[in-house]
Amino acid sequence: MAIEMPRLGLGTYTDDDQKGRYDAVKTALDVGYRHVDTAQVYENEAYVGAGIADSPVSRDDVFLATKTVHNTVPESTDLVRDAIEGCLDRLGVDSVELCYVHWPVGVYDAESVLTTYQEAYDDGLIDHIGVSNFTPEHLETAREVLDVPIAAHQFEMHPLLPQEELRADAREHDYWAVAYSPLAQGAVADLDPVVDAADAHDTSPYQVALAWLLSKENVAAVPRATGREHIADNFAARTLELSDDELDAIDAIEERKRCIDPEWAPWN
Repeated sequence: MAIEMPRLGLGTYTDDDQKGRYDAVKTALDVGYRHVDTAQVYENEAYVGAGIADSPVSRDDVFLATKTVHNTVPESTDLVRDAIEGCLDRLGVDSVELCYVHWPVGVYDAESVLTTYQEAYDDGLIDHIGVSNFTPEHLETAREVLDVPIAAHQFEMHPLLPQEELRADAREHDYWAVAYSPLAQGAVADLDPVVDAADAHDTSPYQVALAWLLSKENVAAVPRATGREHIADNFAARTLELSDDELDAIDAIEERKRCIDPEWAPWN
């Protein structure tokens, strides 16, 4: 693997209590997480950065990822460099381990946006370049523009949306497929194969769904969580070993559901 990254991170998206991300980040680092994921559009980077700064865990030990270039932010690709620097300012850091292009829509232009990301990489502002919500065609174009390999591609992935094609691309080109909404916003708790495995291991369906993802090659996950119990339960998925039969049963789920599906998404 071209980049070392903790396979289970803390997702911080929320549409309500942004300040709560501060406590969640501190708690997650205390539990053992070393990968924290945020984004410009989440409007919580300042709280995430403060949570990291106020934790006894060294900044050098935290893999910090953010995202910019949204469908409405910034207003022009001329502001991409400003957007990247703005993320760093709000996080209170000189650089981040990973910066994603959030969506390949709206103001996104592969040549101008990725060239600017490349310049930020060359200048040491970002250690690795990632993309998010890309189609296979977008990924191919990005590889043609960038002078460095794509380090990670973040997209929705869970037992109801296994994303075989995107995972295959990650394996072929040796980068991380990072799952957001890996619990399908709680829907995994209603899936019989997931519940059966949870009962067999005396654990939660959420832990099982994450363990299923982590059993896949080149796959990482960034589940959202707030309370210590939920944060710790998710983290324990790193050591949960499901049997081949349990993994096969989850693989065999035929129902499909996409939780994040705006009309302007590139697959629509």
